[in-house]
Amino acid sequence: MVFYAPGRTSTYPDEPPEIGLRFHYLGGGDEVGNVGIIIEDTKGTRLLLDYGLAPTKPPRYPNEAPTVHDAVITHSHIDHLGMAPWLCTHHRTRLHGTAVTAELSDMMWNDCYKVSSIEKYPLAWDKRDIETALDSWIVHEFGTPWKHHDWNLTLYPAGHIPGAAMLHVQTPSTSVLFSGDFDTRDSPLVEGARPVKADILFVEGTYGGRDHPPQQEEIDRFIQAVEQRVRQGGKVLIPAFANGRTQDVVMLLHRYLPGLDVHVDGMGKRVAKVHLEHRSALKDASALERAWRWAKQVSSKSDKKKALNGDVIVTTSGMLDGGPAVWYLNRLRHDAKNAVFFTGYQARDTGGRGLLDTRSIDIY
Repeated sequence: MVFYAPGRTSTYPDEPPEIGLRFHYLGGGDEVGNVGIIIEDTKGTRLLLDYGLAPTKPPRYPNEAPTVHDAVITHSHIDHLGMAPWLCTHHRTRLHGTAVTAELSDMMWNDCYKVSSIEKYPLAWDKRDIETALDSWIVHEFGTPWKHHDWNLTLYPAGHIPGAAMLHVQTPSTSVLFSGDFDTRDSPLVEGARPVKADILFVEGTYGGRDHPPQQEEIDRFIQAVEQRVRQGGKVLIPAFANGRTQDVVMLLHRYLPGLDVHVDGMGKRVAKVHLEHRSALKDASALERAWRWAKQVSSKSDKKKALNGDVIVTTSGMLDGGPAVWYLNRLRHDAKNAVFFTGYQARDTGGRGLLDTRSIDIY
């Protein structure tokens, strides 16, 4: 279902700014996800940064993008690229990003379409638009600038997940850095972001205003909690995002608790395969390889039953909105010794947020 048609509902001004640069949020300015930012100068040089949707129930979508011929996609999470197929079909927009982001987009868009079909919420694009979007990618290396009219654009590593990028825009008069989702700390999977000089900085604030404990303290707390639960005879279900968090969690468990019986299910298995095809995007590709060989991959009904008898299950969806995680939860919930450990953001109106806030979740 199409929510809007080009030129009919866009809130974007018709004329370029009279002076300087215009920064216009189509979505994501005061919320998590739903991201879309347009930058435009007095000459009408225009660029879109990301075009995603918010993973709520039902999803929230950004305002309609005006005609834009080029968009930079910072990374392959659906809240940053979920609406890109609409762009490519309606505006013939070229998509710019890293090779990892481009390759994973196919999987992410198809999963988004599948979930929308199951949960009966409408999308502004259909399956045919995915092929158009896949043909629209132009891949760039980190640190290698390219021209966009009289601007120079450069991608820099953002940490976060493999292929995630910060965008540096150098105009004739100023420079701008868009952080995208970033992390300055190393994770098991990727190295953290490093500073990039700019006159103007746009930085994401998912956890803005919060004090985080030191990373190693949180890792130790997580490992100790898993170990204690298993020692007491319970099983641990870890709902994890397919792209990034699943791999991080498996690598941590392999490093600190190699004696446990750990099973991996869901789309994260296919994502890890793509990660390993882009070894230069990883902090330590060999460590991911070893962890992946160590964990038991669930690929059949009999594997699922074996996983229920293991110690730890790492699986999608990360917010307990469908996927194998709900199937496992329905079978583990009757034993109070078992536990669910969240390791990622839980958006409002999701199963994970509901379980955290009300200690209950609807299972159909």
